[in-house]
Amino acid sequence: MAIPDFQSTMHPLLAAVADGETHQFREVIDTVREHFQLTPEEAQEKIASGKQTIIKNRISWARTYLTKAGLLESPGRGLTRITPRGREALAQTEAPVRVKYLKQFPEFKEFHAAKSKPNVRIASESLNRGLEDNQATPEERLEEAHEELNRALGDELLDTIKSSSPEFFEQLVVDLMLAMGYGGSRKEAGRATQYSHDGGIDGVINEDPLGLEQIYLQAKRYTDHNVQRPEIDTFIGALTRNGARKGVFITTSSFSSGAIEAVQGLNISVVLIDGSRLAELMLYHSLGVSVKETYQVKAIDTDYFNED
Repeated sequence: MAIPDFQSTMHPLLAAVADGETHQFREVIDTVREHFQLTPEEAQEKIASGKQTIIKNRISWARTYLTKAGLLESPGRGLTRITPRGREALAQTEAPVRVKYLKQFPEFKEFHAAKSKPNVRIASESLNRGLEDNQATPEERLEEAHEELNRALGDELLDTIKSSSPEFFEQLVVDLMLAMGYGGSRKEAGRATQYSHDGGIDGVINEDPLGLEQIYLQAKRYTDHNVQRPEIDTFIGALTRNGARKGVFITTSSFSSGAIEAVQGLNISVVLIDGSRLAELMLYHSLGVSVKETYQVKAIDTDYFNED
């Protein structure tokens, strides 16, 4: 049997966790791999970078897609579990679960849609069919693949942060501000981030190396609910009591409409950063992530071939 494309691993992946228990994903990979009865050579064949086997890469992407569609969930780092929607898919779907089936779910459609170039529509299943029917240019396909990788990595970042301690998250917020150029050196920032426990202030960081102005921070590591207006009002009150003019409220979840309205029309500046924006900033400033692979796109150097 040939190595299956990533869509073909979706249904066996759901079946492997159909008991509803929480499973170690590395064990699920073994179960799915055994389902396809690959030869030892096929099981060990690696992707172009040589850093991962093809079958593990495809099963991992299948998990990402199923999780974004709400058929699987990740209760902890390296763990996976089927959801009621996933069990329903196993029970009701006559054909194996594939991307076409997942597109009925709004959260998956939002994840799967290209964001920077809406006119470019690249079906992920075509990536595993050699892109015969794809009308996009190679550069557009690379860009779309890069965006999809970053969206998946952003989700993985948030899942990892949510499984960490509140203290770690508060330090992460400080590290992010440092990576963005605030606070000067880490030593200076360390002095600036002593917790005040003053009604909604988790830390203070210098806006510049000289400490001419300070930014007050609040960090909420939520997993199952969003930030409501009373929490923002408390934060604003703490800023006012401390005579602060700038504040940043960062959460792993999202903000209610009331919370967003609370920071509008103030005579102080309060920035709200939700989980999606947090992941974007961490990726942009390379915080908590490292470069896995680099692909260079080269073009003819016309100056080299200029004989004049």
